Amino acid sequence: MELSEVCRIAVRRGASDIHLKVGLPAMIRVDGKLMPIPSSPKLSKEVVGRMAWDSMSKTQRERFKESGDLDMAYEVAGLGRFRVNVFRQRRNVGMVLRAIPSEVKTIDDLKLPPVLKDLALTPRGLLLVTGTTGSGKSTTLAAIIEEINRNLAHHVLTIEDPIEFTFRDRRSVINQREVGVDSQDFESALRSALRQDPDAILVGELRDRETVEIALQAAETGHLVLGTLHTLDAPESINRVVGFFEPHHQQQIRYQLASVLRAVLSQRLVKSKTGGRLAAVEIMVNSGSVSECITDASRVKEIPDHMAAGRKIYGSQTFDQAVYSLLKSGQITEVNALASVNNPDELALRLRGIGNDDWD
Repeated sequence: MELSEVCRIAVRRGASDIHLKVGLPAMIRVDGKLMPIPSSPKLSKEVVGRMAWDSMSKTQRERFKESGDLDMAYEVAGLGRFRVNVFRQRRNVGMVLRAIPSEVKTIDDLKLPPVLKDLALTPRGLLLVTGTTGSGKSTTLAAIIEEINRNLAHHVLTIEDPIEFTFRDRRSVINQREVGVDSQDFESALRSALRQDPDAILVGELRDRETVEIALQAAETGHLVLGTLHTLDAPESINRVVGFFEPHHQQQIRYQLASVLRAVLSQRLVKSKTGGRLAAVEIMVNSGSVSECITDASRVKEIPDHMAAGRKIYGSQTFDQAVYSLLKSGQITEVNALASVNNPDELALRLRGIGNDDWD
């Protein structure tokens, strides 16, 4: 069995991910559920090893030998691209591939809240997209970049490990740099980005203090900076960013973050009525009241209340409000809505007409 064949079957079945492990058949994840490819034989050590080795460049093979794991991109002609992680486990090679659609979907295609269009066209500041692994962060970021691409004559610079979605220049010029291929490492690519006349910079995951420092500096100096975090909601995202720094620096970072942060988009996927999954997006727009909460550690917990109250004015919303909107528009079932929200009892009361009008 060839890797390209596995990829074609996975895409045909609507899979988001492919798992290759010695001793198991090729596994795919469809609508969040992991299952074997029908009639797939158990994969031998030799087959998985050959799939991994043949998909790597010479440089990537050397990196894999040294570290025991590798992030890279894999492309099947006429099918599309895949984000790949190759790793060792129990002295065997394993692979996980994430399917990347060949077409970049727009904000409208993804049925995301319209306020994301306004946020995409923000001239400067920090815009964070957060969520767990597999929640669609990369897809949402690509839609935001495409919104810029279709509307603004900007220079957009992405720093990725590896490159996922590829863009066709429309009104914007988009340069995509892959760590380990186009740049030696993430930090040097990000530092040099500030000398490349960007209007918008996609920095990917804010993974450490140095990355956050450069991202904040870029946002302060007139760039739109797009980044991700593996956090569930806005309060956790703010605390995560602040937590990268030593305690005696944290108050300064809170003031800096309150100044440059434009919004935090935290998303999770919920089951759609028609099959597949939809993104329910919590949106924290940095209004005056939210900014005050960011600067005061004891008030961060108040942010969800301000998000709920700012729905009509700012376009902000909590995750439960997002799920409620999907339910009211007929895109998800009541059962799935109640299973998805943080507070199912409150949603049940809303559905009975009990509560204020913040959600409508």
